[in-house]
Parts: sequence; C-alpha cells; structure tokens
Amino acid sequence: MLRFAKPRRALLLLAWASPLAGQATTPTTIPGLGALTFPVTTTSEPARQDFLRGTLLLHLFHYPEAAQAFRDAEALDSGFTMAYWGEAMAFNWGVWDEQYPDSARAALAKLGATPAARTAKARTARERAYLEAVETLYGPGEKPHRDTLYAAAMDRLSQTYPQDDEAKLFTALALLGLNQGVRDVPTYLRAYALANDVFRRHPDHPGASHYVIHATDDPEHAAMGLDAARALAQSSPAADHAQHMTSHIFMALGMWDELVTANERATHTDTAAADMPASHGHFCGHYNSWLDYGYLAQGRFGKATTLLMHCQAQATADRTPADATDPDASLLSSAVAMWSRWLLDTESWSQDKAHWQPAIGSAPLPRITWRFAHGVAAAGRNDLATARTDLAALQTARADALARAAAAHDAAPETLEDQKRSQVLDLELQGVIRLGEGNGDSAVTLLRQATAVEDGMAYAFGPPYVDKPAHELLGETLLRLGRAQDAVTEFQRALRGTPRRPLALRGLARGFDALGRSAEGRATWQTLAGIWHGADAGFPGLKEAQHGARP
Repeated sequence: MLRFAKPRRALLLLAWASPLAGQATTPTTIPGLGALTFPVTTTSEPARQDFLRGTLLLHLFHYPEAAQAFRDAEALDSGFTMAYWGEAMAFNWGVWDEQYPDSARAALAKLGATPAARTAKARTARERAYLEAVETLYGPGEKPHRDTLYAAAMDRLSQTYPQDDEAKLFTALALLGLNQGVRDVPTYLRAYALANDVFRRHPDHPGASHYVIHATDDPEHAAMGLDAARALAQSSPAADHAQHMTSHIFMALGMWDELVTANERATHTDTAAADMPASHGHFCGHYNSWLDYGYLAQGRFGKATTLLMHCQAQATADRTPADATDPDASLLSSAVAMWSRWLLDTESWSQDKAHWQPAIGSAPLPRITWRFAHGVAAAGRNDLATARTDLAALQTARADALARAAAAHDAAPETLEDQKRSQVLDLELQGVIRLGEGNGDSAVTLLRQATAVEDGMAYAFGPPYVDKPAHELLGETLLRLGRAQDAVTEFQRALRGTPRRPLALRGLARGFDALGRSAEGRATWQTLAGIWHGADAGFPGLKEAQHGARP
C-alpha cells in the first residue's frame, strides 16, 4: 500500500481547461509517484490532477488506488471520458494475467449504456481512440482473444499519435500481457523498445522504467534494465511496488545486497525497529518471499528464519484457502513457497522446522511444493520411507492438478508451465530417492530428464520457479558420485539460469577444486565470500569459502 496521504481540498466549481491545455508537453510531477505528460486531459485542473495521479498509479500497478483516483476525477467532471477509461483500465492486471471484466464494464457503464453512447461523449479524436481501445479490451470473447485485439488497437493508436508517450507505454504494457503471464522473449523485446524510447527521454516516468524492467527481468537481458531499476527507485519512493520492482533486475543479475535493500523498502523493514518482525509493514506475500530469498543468498539465515516464522504464524491465522495456482494468492501458499526455499537452501534437513505440516487442504500446487521439499529433506537425513511417501503424495497431487485443468479445459500457457514444474519436481524427488538407495546411475538419468523439462520452460522472474534448480541438483549428485567434470558443466549451466546463486557457486568451486583447477576454484570462492560478506557469525559455508578464496 502507498505510504502517503492525499491532500485535502475544498470543493470548487472550476472553469474547463481548453483543449490546447491538454496538449501541454511539460511533464506534471506527482510527489512520490513520478512525472508524466498525458495529452488528452481536456477537463478542469483538479480533475486533471486526479486523472494524472490515477495514470501514474496505473503504471505503478497500484490498481485499487488508481481506480479511486479516477473516481475522484469522475466526481469533479462527470463527462470526462478519460476518467472512466482509467477506472476500467484499473481492472486489467495484464502482466499478472488477472482481469476483472465485470467491474470494468460497470465502470464504463457509468459513462453511457453502450460503447457507441460512450464514445460519442469523447471530447477529442484521441480520447475517442483510447476509449475505443478499452472497449475492445472488455468486449466479447475470451480473455486471450480480447488481449490480442486490445494490443492491436493500442498499436494503431500509438502509430496515429507518434508523439504520445502514454500511447507507447500502454502499447508496451499490452504486449507484456499478451501471453497470459508467461514470458515470450520476442514480444517482450518489442515492449522494451517502446518503453525504452520513452525512458531515455523521461527517466522519471515510472511507467517507462517499470515496463523496461518487466521486459528485461531475465538473466539474458537484465543488464539492459539496470538503469531503469535505479531510476524507478528514485522516481517513485512512495510506491511499494516500485521499490520491489527494482529487485526483478537485481534478482536476475544476482545482486543480492541490492535485492534485499529494495524489498526491505517495499515492506518498510528498513524503517522498522530492530526487534520488530521483518514484515511488520506488510502482509506476508510476494515482497517478503523475495526478501527471505535474498537473506538466504546473503547467508543471513537468522533474518531469513525470523521472517519465515513470522509469515508461517500469519498464514496459520489466515482463513483464506490456499489457491490452486498462485503461490502469492494466499498467505498459506506464500508461506509454503518460502518454507520450501528456506529448507532447500539452508539444507537444514533435521531441524524441527523441516517437519512443518501446514493444513494446506486440496489445492494441488502448494501440496506439490510441500511434498517435494519435505521429501528432499527426508532423503537428506536418510529417511527414505518418508521420502517415498512424499513422492507418492506428490504424484497424486500432480494427477489432481492435471484433472482439474482438463475439467476446466484450461490450456493457458501459465497452466502448462505449472504442469512442467510439477513434472520436474517429481523427477527430482525420484532422483534423490534413487541416489539414497545407492543407484547413482538411475538418479543421474532421472535428473537429466528433469533438466530437459526445465530447459523447455519459459523463464519465470523471481526466486527459482523450480524450487531446486535441476542443473544444480544434478551437479551436486554428479559431484557426490565423483564425476567432477560433468558436475562443473551442470553448475555452469545452472548459473546461466540463476546468476550468482550461492549453492550453484559453491558446487562449481568444489568441482574446480576436485579437478585441480585451483585458479578457477579460488576465483569462484572469492565471489562467494563476497556475496556472504554480511553473513551470520558461524554461518556454515563461510569458512569454506574464505579458505578456498586464499591464494
């Protein structure tokens, strides 16, 4: 949520701004949010300010606050078509593949009963074009079809008005939302070109920097978004999502200190008392999940454990059912994802926290996540009977997820990616069990199958979508089997997908040492020791890294 108050003002009856006033090229700055120029605001100045505020909030994905700002503009000018356009846009969360068409249509219906009646009220041709585009977004047909038509409409609008930066940015956003939450690199690069054109001229426009980040937040392209990440942090300090968004780039580059700082700002941990739980300013969820993962990467297991326990307690008290698809949709699902990564990255197989058994219910994907991590931990302490039980339960949950998708006729890209992830976890847990049984060759075969499936998945930003990256797990297995050269190859592949991830770096350094490649091993240990510069006293891997880094 935003952390600033909206100024009060007296009710005024104001003169209309002239149409020429709407064509101004001087950016308007809203403190805490950023600056923009929107050349279609033919209305009174107070309504225009509410509209611009709402548009910045749209760009920052603060959707409920954006909708309210547009309703404020409607209250001041009931015939201002763009205010209704904005309120309708606040119900399209394209990058997250979420849309609320009934709410959007209700917002538009306040302007007029039909699309024709509404567009007839537009005060300029440009405003009419924006309104027609949003009518397409919420017209007949299924969401993917409407998304495609809307992106085409915005592309036509931006070409008709090539000087309109907002048209470019909303076209970029439409492109980012075309593939139902799954990255499509060529389309993302088209969005990047549009957003970066605006960003280079207006680095304080949060929409420009935000969309550059979303278009480039994968390891291959993240360096292209680094300037935008730093700019967004400066332009929009009052928007929690903006502070978090910078960490999409930092995550993809393995910049752990910057990632932690960004998410501490987003959760207001940076202003909390030292003894206050790390999520005091935010419900546990997306930002805290990233923050916890960052603490793990830094070797700050104490902070990570405190935050995890706080979120587990919050999830236990929550009555929201665990969602079947989105790990951030309920506190419990988010806590399960955090616990899984905590367990796998600390390798604390025998601690009490490894035995956490939340009341997940029937949601398949959180069940799959929990069973996988619990099974790996069981195998890690040589409790293969429990690991086999978890494997069987994981496979039942996978079958349940497939049956639900088939019953719903759900072939969305995001659903298919979830199915691939579940297949990888299934294969990985089978491989871990086979290794525990002493069948190394079978374990390697299964884990190579897992890497092939994971390699066929679209990159998903954030902490590893596959809780234990398959190339990393295969590398660790090969190293245990004395196959150091093959292990090094797998760790190098792992690091291409998860740059500077400590467990992959640790495995790579050990592999180099086993092969007698001392210079490469020392350089890798030095990198790891640098990442762990602020690690907890007594952090288990720090001495090994410091020793390996010595000449």
